[in-house]
Amino acid sequence: MDNRLRELRDAEGWSQGELAERLEVSRQTINALETGKYDPSLPLAFRIARLFGVRIEEIFFPDVT
Repeated sequence: MDNRLRELRDAEGWSQGELAERLEVSRQTINALETGKYDPSLPLAFRIARLFGVRIEEIFFPDVT
């Protein structure tokens, strides 16, 4: 799964650690999400979307490679 998490985080000026605190996950989780090594659970995907004020589909999308 591909995502725009890093782009959205950068637009807010947040570090991985700051985003992790806001989502109540580890910084390593944020790194794994951004690098495509981890797909979020549905509850986490909803929390991320809510935090950025967008729909899940605007952040996460199928890997087409």
